[in-house]
Amino acid sequence: MPTASSKDDEVDLLIDAWSQLLPEVDLTPLDVMSRLRRAAFHLSKLRAKAFASAGIAVWEFDVLAVLRRAGTELSATRLIAATMIGSAAMTNRLDKLAERGLVHRRPNPSDGRAILVAITPEGVKRVDAAMTELVRLEADALRDVSRGDQALLASALRVLAAGETHEA
Repeated sequence: MPTASSKDDEVDLLIDAWSQLLPEVDLTPLDVMSRLRRAAFHLSKLRAKAFASAGIAVWEFDVLAVLRRAGTELSATRLIAATMIGSAAMTNRLDKLAERGLVHRRPNPSDGRAILVAITPEGVKRVDAAMTELVRLEADALRDVSRGDQALLASALRVLAAGETHEA
């Protein structure tokens, strides 16, 4: 709930309304998850803006970032695992990235049925520009959150993102 110095936001108003309708229900999870959902929506818009500034789409960034971090060419199978998309979607993405000159593909010499994918200098330029802009936008979004609170939030989100559930 809000502190004495803060003003009610949309989530506070939502919780107040549900508290009246379901007074026996502990709405604490809604307080956290509704704000997290709104933050995720805001982050999605920040990411799209950052990537567009570098002339790439979100899906392009995902593939290029995996290749950039790897620092070497990767098999399509490794890219599929790293991006968690299907093989048909990856083939389509690699076709489009290759057409734009952002990746280069070649046959895998140890497996004639497979390909190896490498990021091109233009791909490096764009993914680096996108990441730089993303970090700038995210830092700006966090400007009112202290470093200590950022660390606490990151720690709490790490637990939540681990996906552990506790069933009764």
